[in-house]
Amino acid sequence: MPPPRHYAGASQPEIAENRPYAMAVDSMIRRHLPESRRRAILRTLAGSRMAIKSTIFKAELQLADLDRGHFSDYGLTLARHPSETDERMMIRLLAFILHASPTLIFGRGLYTDDEADLWDIDATGHVECWIDVGLPTERAIRRACNSARKVVVVSYGGRAADLWWRQNCAKLVTLSNLRVLSLGAGDSQVLARLAERNMHLECTVQEGVVWLGNERQQIELTPMVLFSASPR
Repeated sequence: MPPPRHYAGASQPEIAENRPYAMAVDSMIRRHLPESRRRAILRTLAGSRMAIKSTIFKAELQLADLDRGHFSDYGLTLARHPSETDERMMIRLLAFILHASPTLIFGRGLYTDDEADLWDIDATGHVECWIDVGLPTERAIRRACNSARKVVVVSYGGRAADLWWRQNCAKLVTLSNLRVLSLGAGDSQVLARLAERNMHLECTVQEGVVWLGNERQQIELTPMVLFSASPR
């Protein structure tokens, strides 16, 4: 049986008809507008003639997660928006690895407030697991916790991530269905160097440690659990 296929991004990558102008507009929006307004405008642009083309990455993943007793092969497709770094894209891939299942899928990507970066939706349409990557606001996390049975945040960003946690932890630890992981700056940078347009990866997860690599290099990652309302 062929491995399940998972697509990260829009149903079709948007094609930029005026790429330099679109990228300039995108850069201006990101520098000068608040987060909520920026996301609204970029969602509108995503469907317009000057939408920016995503870069498509493929990953063939052989996964052995001894902690969860999950062993499977996956064929993954990730659409990386020009505003997204290799680091963030690969952390999305790591989030998939840590929570992999046949029904876990990627969201449409950046600038979609109403979707997770990854989520697991059951046959009735209920969100079993909502996963966000980065430093979401406390309000966004609370909204996700009200929408899903389980919410996971995979934070990264070095000192900025540390500050984010100090500012939000008092409120976040009151949420009964939340789990917060942190990936250190060194780990996230090493992970980013595995990014290629066509990746063939093998991964083992045991006792919270992730060994991931291809035929040329192997890396070891140790995501830290900052908070978990339940054991898993």
